[in-house]
Amino acid sequence: MRTAAALVATGSLLLTTPAAAARTPAAAPAAAPGSPSASEARGTAVAAARAASEGIGFGPCAEEQELPPTVECGTLSVPLDYARPDGERIRLTVSRSRATGKDPATGRAVPRQGSLVNNPGGPGVSGMYFPMLGVVPGWKRLAAAYDLVGYAPRGVGRSAPLSCTDPTTFQQGPAPAPQHPSAAVKRERAARAAAYARGCAERSGDALRHYTSLNNARDLDVLRAALGETRLTFLGSSYGTYIGALYATLFPSHVRRMVFDSAVNPAPERIWYRNNLAQSAAFEDRWADFRAWAARHHDVYGLGDTARKVGDSYDVVRERLAREPAGGKAGPAQLHAAMLKAAYYDDHWPQRAHALSAYLKGDPAPLVEQAEEQPEAAAEAENTRAVYLAVECNDAPWPTDFAVWDRDNTRLARRAPFETWDNVWTNLPCAYWPAPRQRPLDVRAGQDALPPTLVLAAERDAATPYDGALELHRRLAGSALVTERDAGSHGLAGGANACVNAHLTAYLLEGRVPGRRASCAPHPAPAPAAPAS
Repeated sequence: MRTAAALVATGSLLLTTPAAAARTPAAAPAAAPGSPSASEARGTAVAAARAASEGIGFGPCAEEQELPPTVECGTLSVPLDYARPDGERIRLTVSRSRATGKDPATGRAVPRQGSLVNNPGGPGVSGMYFPMLGVVPGWKRLAAAYDLVGYAPRGVGRSAPLSCTDPTTFQQGPAPAPQHPSAAVKRERAARAAAYARGCAERSGDALRHYTSLNNARDLDVLRAALGETRLTFLGSSYGTYIGALYATLFPSHVRRMVFDSAVNPAPERIWYRNNLAQSAAFEDRWADFRAWAARHHDVYGLGDTARKVGDSYDVVRERLAREPAGGKAGPAQLHAAMLKAAYYDDHWPQRAHALSAYLKGDPAPLVEQAEEQPEAAAEAENTRAVYLAVECNDAPWPTDFAVWDRDNTRLARRAPFETWDNVWTNLPCAYWPAPRQRPLDVRAGQDALPPTLVLAAERDAATPYDGALELHRRLAGSALVTERDAGSHGLAGGANACVNAHLTAYLLEGRVPGRRASCAPHPAPAPAAPAS
């Protein structure tokens, strides 16, 4: 799923202690029929045992990581190929802030509960900044009890980075973004996707096949061992929930507590082509939510007093940018990328509405500021896309005939034009992918196979539609589902909803879950900001 816009969204009722004996790794689970190979299961056990012995040598973070002195960094060695644990290894970067040990309200000592490991999603997003949340008021109680641990998954950042093209050519300036592309545009985009896929193979060689979600889950178990934890406490957001779901299936006895925040639908037949179709459909509904909100504040923005009129105003902006990019920098594609963030997070709504309003009144500056591509971020953006495609293309079969993509998305774009074709262009290299495809793991855990786990979901989330949370909840017996009703921001943990955060804190600190299902009222919609602000 294309959820890289989310940087940070950021077990058992029996508490485990940071035992000195935690350096002894748990036994590797046996490979079941239809599951990943026994050799990879054995390889994971070998790598975890090695990591438990070596640990992670934490120290000051590299200056270019731009992390505060309260955060320390280290590296973790993992096999490139878990079927050959003594073969080539790659190093993953890891960050940590130690538990403060003091209740932020009373100053009293609180017992340490081990490490809380985060994966913020993607694929292709780094979690190295997660420990910085320890100073945010809503996270201080968790930071008192847990070491907050982030990491850059394989391929991301400094963790054996992937690249598929020259980053200096990745951003190509103002570009069109037709919602109903012509046959000529489709041919050109298909050729571009095939070239990008070839570039991935040429730059990475045989190593490309080893960048998968299953290996991300195995890396997570090696990280658990290196941190000295017999069982893992994990917060996965967006795509991170899929890593968590695979981990819970592969290593159920290694789970202590696990939070699935904005869950990907893990059904094997949905990974990943059908999940992306569902995502495009859901973004249309979320785009409608933004337009309805802007219409309610027509007196502030002047974009129209109905959702349809707001949409007409947006179309006027798109058409003008197609003729003349704003500031020579922002064309329709850049506009769409900026507006897509509003479909992820409603706290972007006032700024995006103001930018559209100002542009229509003759001031393009806010729109240029929000929509233009940043050259200094090109290398990171290209790396993110390379990892995203490597993981999703490797994970599962994709249609290899463009006619299938064209049929399915032409039909979908008739009712969901906002994101459909942009989503196609993002994922289309998977049609021409040169590496072998895997069969997705059948994620599930029977009753008592896992300690209670917690699923957080917003009913109108577009990046990970709500049916994904329902499916994950169904597949993991004993899980609890907390739903934010009538809301759609992506990534709930530590966000604007106090009710959701209370469930999160009670679970991570005390192991309490709210029965099988609970719901929270939506967080307040953002207040409009006057254009002058």
